[in-house]
Amino acid sequence: MNAITSALSGLIDYAGLFPPASLDMRTAVRNYLDYRSQKNAWMLAGFIVDLARLGELRETAGEALSGLRLIVLAAPDADFTAIARHRSTGQCIEAVEIKCCEPLRIARTCELLPEEVQCYVEIPIAEGSTSTVDAIAAVGVRAKLRMGGVTADAFPTARQIAERMFLLADRCVAFKATAGLHHPLRSKHRLTYAQDSPSGVMHGFLNVLCAAAALRFGASVEGAVRILEEQDAAAFAITDDEIGVHDFRWTAGQVREVRQFFTSFGSCSFAEPVQDLEALGWL
Repeated sequence: MNAITSALSGLIDYAGLFPPASLDMRTAVRNYLDYRSQKNAWMLAGFIVDLARLGELRETAGEALSGLRLIVLAAPDADFTAIARHRSTGQCIEAVEIKCCEPLRIARTCELLPEEVQCYVEIPIAEGSTSTVDAIAAVGVRAKLRMGGVTADAFPTARQIAERMFLLADRCVAFKATAGLHHPLRSKHRLTYAQDSPSGVMHGFLNVLCAAAALRFGASVEGAVRILEEQDAAAFAITDDEIGVHDFRWTAGQVREVRQFFTSFGSCSFAEPVQDLEALGWL
């Protein structure tokens, strides 16, 4: 597996049900199954769905249900015994994501989930406390970082992201990202698909991956901030043997190690990341 394949394999969780796409269940399922049959299917990971909609998903997907790798969003006070029940009927639930900053509730949630189900805990990027990250580390689950949204004020700064990722690297806590990462490089885009949508600068998923690599191998927060803010494609080096940016270079083996730290990101579009990578000549 070469460097770019190592970087992108299974990187994108499909979130077509969620804003700004907000597709109906039938369209989102059809899209996911279609992406699974395309040449770039190796980049696709799970299908994100709310716990409350698993019944609707079963009815919609029918016999195709077994082809969906599910990532389930749930409230921290949800009935997590439902996860085991749905799995027992053939739904392939690989992960559960909750939004929670309470250490005791995080620990309790982990106790209720089947061992085979990975748990991600969304934590605020801007919040400076280390207690939630320490709680996540203590129970051996993963973090989830929200990188944007449908309004400009939903996007954290590069420094806020770098500082949170630095803490995660220090505590050996793997993470996924979500929201506002439709494009590989930091750049300005419309925030929704509406014609009158405001525009704003979005973070790039390749920026995030490279910043994660830099921090994983000992770079400073300042180095990660510089990577997250980079908008020039020429600053990145993508070859079969390595991926790099600025003075940093990582081999394919190192990139695979980084992917154990930065596991994936959720996107309501699979097509946009692929099209951008192809336009840049990186696919």
